Amino acid sequence: MRVDFFATLWGNEHLRVEEFLENAVREGFTGVEMTFPLGQSAERDRRAALVAEAGLELIAIHGEVADADFEEHKRHFEDWLRHLAAANPVFITSQSGRDMFSFEENMEILDICNGVSRGTGIPIVQETHRSKLTFAAHLTARYLQARPEMRLTLDVSHWFNVHERYLEDLQEPLNLAISRTDHIHARVGFIEGPQVPDWRGEEWREVLDKHLAVWDGVVRLARSDGRRRVTVTPEYGPEPYALRHPVSGELLADPWEMNVAMKRMLEQRWQSW
Repeated sequence: MRVDFFATLWGNEHLRVEEFLENAVREGFTGVEMTFPLGQSAERDRRAALVAEAGLELIAIHGEVADADFEEHKRHFEDWLRHLAAANPVFITSQSGRDMFSFEENMEILDICNGVSRGTGIPIVQETHRSKLTFAAHLTARYLQARPEMRLTLDVSHWFNVHERYLEDLQEPLNLAISRTDHIHARVGFIEGPQVPDWRGEEWREVLDKHLAVWDGVVRLARSDGRRRVTVTPEYGPEPYALRHPVSGELLADPWEMNVAMKRMLEQRWQSW
């Protein structure tokens, strides 16, 4: 089984796309993860073509729809998914629904995902994320139980932050999530924030180990199930996730550097298994 790493465009928007792709190739990423603004079909197609020309795979990420009105939300949500599917990614990772919607309403959102996926042939996996239908471990379990076909992009940093603990008493829903995970967003958060200043610092070692235990669980289970691969996007984010020194104003850590370092650490960790 392979573990393939994807580079996120998030935090690299200041670069020309061509430069970002060159960086991803140089660092040995299998592919890239990015979104494409709605209404910019020509630019979407241009960027998707550049990704393919660079020999990289594409994951499309959706997280833009935040309408409070449920009917408007559904319309905009489907428009976004169809727009992203037209880029022909290997899959879409979607921050779907809202925490304020009812269980039944969010189930309708999941039905939209299933319909778009069937119609386009593009898998859609649900990203665990604050403010979305997957914002909490125990509530996400309800959707996973109701939709056996539902697969996840697991970003456990959000859950550690939302629950303000490392899920010691929520192991059952966490295990269910691990069993349904296809894609990992590898960012290190803590109980008071979704991203630590620099995950390489010794003061964050215990917190890093909490994340590694979850990510290891995904890889181990996928291997035991005979799956072909798991994909991982190191996702150390830019401001306001990344912090600056209160006096000097310097970034405490560079997002791209953190993501490349995360890729190398996880490659070394898992290649010997």
